[in-house]
Amino acid sequence: MRTNKSRLEKRTSCGWYDVKASNTWRQTRWQCALALTVWLEALQMILKVFDNKNSLARTAAAQAAAAVRSGIAHRGRARVVAATGASQFEFLDVLAATPSVEWRRVELFHLDEYIGLPMNHPASFCKFLQERLIGKTEIINYHLLDGDADPAEVIRHASEVITQSPIDIAFVGIGENGHLAFNDPPADFQTKKPYIIVHLDEACRQQQVGEGWFQNLSDVPKRAISMSIRQILNAKEIVCVVPDARKARAIQACFEGEISPLAPASILRTHSNTTIYLDQKSAGLLSPGTLSAFAALA
Repeated sequence: MRTNKSRLEKRTSCGWYDVKASNTWRQTRWQCALALTVWLEALQMILKVFDNKNSLARTAAAQAAAAVRSGIAHRGRARVVAATGASQFEFLDVLAATPSVEWRRVELFHLDEYIGLPMNHPASFCKFLQERLIGKTEIINYHLLDGDADPAEVIRHASEVITQSPIDIAFVGIGENGHLAFNDPPADFQTKKPYIIVHLDEACRQQQVGEGWFQNLSDVPKRAISMSIRQILNAKEIVCVVPDARKARAIQACFEGEISPLAPASILRTHSNTTIYLDQKSAGLLSPGTLSAFAALA
């Protein structure tokens, strides 16, 4: 668990210890419990806000590269999960160009893929990773999810391989509907299966049209293979990259609302080593209190 004295003092000076110091017990117990909950969450998750996507990408990529190097230094290899989608463009561009990363020692896993979509389709996440990460580095050991193959067999193989050893770092994003990978609301927080078949809701499918991957909603597949919530949380470290104003409502719901399957990415608040990377636009609806509780020097 990561923290420092200044963050503890900052958090505890606005709610938890103020209740005790003021000796004003008219404040209800639930207020005290709420303050304590936010304080404990702040010890786990770090939220960083940047002026723009480029500065966000540089810092996130530096953290990601450091985690990869650490895995290689300690175990001879690094096991990595990579996200896809338009929000990851700048981050992956910088990461792939980062010097002194032994990419041949990286084992890469795939977060999610549409069922029924061939790997050469423009919207295929296999194609995305090939073009934006694998093809730009020396990664030779990777496990992609073939959307055009038998889903049961794809899940069986991917699940068998990913559970052989811990994941060093997972790169993830958050959808406009708050999804984590393709775990749309209400997400399954309980299943222990590493990969599952999910049904994509209309908001998720509309996002894919909005990002330009498909021309019409009817073109977007309705089912996908997704890494499960619990498998994502099994990663030792999580870097979550979420720029753009279109993500602001999801960010607000996930980090100011309850931890709930209705806001799937809210579960990141329970992970002991997660950093959320936002720009000014995606952080635009967060309250000063939330920013203060989860903030770290960017």
